[in-house]
Parts: sequence; C-alpha cells; structure tokens
Amino acid sequence: MKLSTPTTLILLALAGPAFAQSSHQGHGAAPAAGAAPMGMMNMDSMQAMMKTMMPAAGDAASTRDFKAADMKMMHDMAVPYTGNPDVDFRTKMIPHHQGAIDMAKVALGHAKDDTSKALAAQIIKDQEREIAEMREWLAKNAPK
Repeated sequence: MKLSTPTTLILLALAGPAFAQSSHQGHGAAPAAGAAPMGMMNMDSMQAMMKTMMPAAGDAASTRDFKAADMKMMHDMAVPYTGNPDVDFRTKMIPHHQGAIDMAKVALGHAKDDTSKALAAQIIKDQEREIAEMREWLAKNAPK
C-alpha cells in the first residue's frame, strides 16, 4: 500500500506516541531480539500498526468506537516536548489517560461482561483523578 505524503507525515507525527503506547505492555521489558530500539520504529512497522487503527469495512460498532478513541489519543499525544521532563511527562500522560477514559467509555457502551464494565468504571474514576492531579501540578509548576 502506497501512502500519500500527508498520510505519511501524520504517521510520522504519531509514531513516537504510538510506539510508546504499544511498548507500554512490556512495562520496561527489553525489546525483543531484532526489534528496533525504543523510539525507533521502521516505516513498515509503523504503517502496519497505524493500519490496524484505521476504520475498515465490516468493523463492529465497538471496534469503530475503539479505533476512534485510539486515533484521538495518538493525535492528542503529539504535543511538542519542552525539555522539562516533569512537564513533558504530564503533558504526554494527560492525553494517554484521556485515551484510557475514552476506551473505558466505549467498553461501558458495548461490553456485556459485568467485570469488564466494573473495570471500565474504575478506570474512568482513577484516570480522571490522575488527570486532575497532573493539571493541578502543571498549573502550579509549569513555566508560563
């Protein structure tokens, strides 16, 4: 599949946050043998990953909603770095947490299992609290 220049630029802008999100599951685990070092994703891998987030014919309603939440989160995480690790951590984590809230809302709207719904409700509560704490810290501590 050949991508247009605007699509490629969007993919490049989203690559860092997308890679961070995809590597989050490892929680600090070393990259697999032959994998690109953290922060380095080849274009084929990035395009394959982004393709999974694009709407596709035949997607279930829940899948469409999850994909929309994923893409919004990736877009919102593409904020400039300041060089201040305390500020950068929070400005990246706020949209990451908002993405978790948005996905939990999708789960609440589509899930059938009560434990899934309970987990989604707890995620919303926890992530909203953490977002408020991060915004409060930024308001007090981030350079103006």
